Amino acid sequence: MNTLADIKRIERLAEQIVARLTVEIEASGRHVHLCRAHVEALFGPGYRLNRVKDLSQPGQFACAERVSLEGPKGILQNVVVLGPERPESQVEISLTDGVALGIIPPVRLSGDTAGTPGVTLRHGDRVVRLDHGLIAARRHLHLSPAEAARFGVAHGQQVRLRCFTARPLVLEEVEVRVSPNFSAAAHIDYDEANACGFQKGDRGLILI
Repeated sequence: MNTLADIKRIERLAEQIVARLTVEIEASGRHVHLCRAHVEALFGPGYRLNRVKDLSQPGQFACAERVSLEGPKGILQNVVVLGPERPESQVEISLTDGVALGIIPPVRLSGDTAGTPGVTLRHGDRVVRLDHGLIAARRHLHLSPAEAARFGVAHGQQVRLRCFTARPLVLEEVEVRVSPNFSAAAHIDYDEANACGFQKGDRGLILI
């Protein structure tokens, strides 16, 4: 007869197996990345972003600062700024957010902003008008080189992700992104998270 210790040992082993075979899913809400010039334009000369929460990807963090996004049809308020600063400002929203703003954001990977629409950023009476940089983030998978080797995938590859969520589904065309600076996580936006009934801690299986 199994003892309580045996049961706990089996449970820990099962958790380790699940963690080994799957990746954590994370839902990414609307946010803004700012370059140095736009940090100063919105918050003042010499201003430095205030780090308040580390994110899952090493070196990335949420800041105390918030801005509003203004489009032809509406405004999205209290949008978080993420750090660290980037060479070029970029705004990531969902397609539903785009409807609220009156702007159709193209689905792109982060950093791929050529030819994208712009949007107005506001903090109090300070305004920055981006002429490009607004995207809906393409679903993607962060992996370190060792993790990519373990899952048998390569940078730039497209895979499917079976989501073990309240409303299970398989996401197609998930872009694999590999870097020594990454930690295993699948990133989807809130539209996708709502569609699959995502809850924090849910995991997914990579299907090649």
